[in-house]
Amino acid sequence: MTDGFARGRRLRSTPALRRLTAQTRLSPADFVLPVFVKEGLTEPAPISSMPGVVQHSVDSLRAAAHEAAEAGIGGLMLFGIPAEKDPVGSQADAADGIVNRALRHLRADLGDELVLMADLCLCEYTDHGHCGVVTPAPGAVRGQGGAMVVDNDPTLDRYAAVAVAQAQAGAHVIAPSGMMDGQVAAIRRGLDGAGATETPILAYAAKYASGFYGPFREAAEGAPQFGDRATYQMDPPNADEALREVAQDLAEGADAVMVKPALPYLDIVRRVADAVDVPVSAYQVSGEYAMVEAAAARGWLDRRRAVLETLTAIRRAGAGTVLTYWAVEAARWVR
Repeated sequence: MTDGFARGRRLRSTPALRRLTAQTRLSPADFVLPVFVKEGLTEPAPISSMPGVVQHSVDSLRAAAHEAAEAGIGGLMLFGIPAEKDPVGSQADAADGIVNRALRHLRADLGDELVLMADLCLCEYTDHGHCGVVTPAPGAVRGQGGAMVVDNDPTLDRYAAVAVAQAQAGAHVIAPSGMMDGQVAAIRRGLDGAGATETPILAYAAKYASGFYGPFREAAEGAPQFGDRATYQMDPPNADEALREVAQDLAEGADAVMVKPALPYLDIVRRVADAVDVPVSAYQVSGEYAMVEAAAARGWLDRRRAVLETLTAIRRAGAGTVLTYWAVEAARWVR
């Protein structure tokens, strides 16, 4: 006999009941689409490790942005691949740099219909592939092939200059992802000094040195040419440190914060969401995307169901916004 027992399945018996009692809901406005724009392209270039994702020309990006706006998503996050790279990433803040040109076109096309976010880092723009200015490691002799390291403080000056250029080109939001200490404060000073006091900063506050970034490095053509990024991105075993990084970015003037990657760090998303009173985003990175696409292509899982389940998990963990390469497709599904 089960008379008087609670029966959880009573509220699961029909799709309508399940929709009515769902605690976590997905909306197109929850999603931000990361996009890659490459200088010199005349048509989109497929990315082999990310089926369905491309490097855009400026024209194809403009078409994709209109498609995204029609789907009702929240915004775009722009990454750029310049034709020429140098040690300090000069094209990142050049007025005619690829992202800044794209931003001007998109702002003219769409106005404020979509939130245009500009990823701020130097890895795509430097010839060494690191996220900042490099210098010989302590004890190394310049010019003799010694070890090189990213020099934090000179990098901050570059970040401030890039932020100003991106804001002037039309970015609604500046999103620094380099994980340099003090980057938010430097960017805020730079923006305020240039009169962009109303431009918000979405800080990649807890960005881990993850094994899930592999396909992105093909997409953005920004793999480090030596070493790795473990000295400035976060160490995966550490959770408390994420809260310190978030607190520091907020103290420096961040308006919103991000956790990256998303699925392997849902516990971090939850802890950050519980600890702050600003918007929290999570980035469903290239490796997360590629795993699902590869398994679905082999018939090992239901693609649509798996995509929506992962997005729901990220929102359930506490992220208000999810950066995902499925943004437009998922928006159509949930709408």
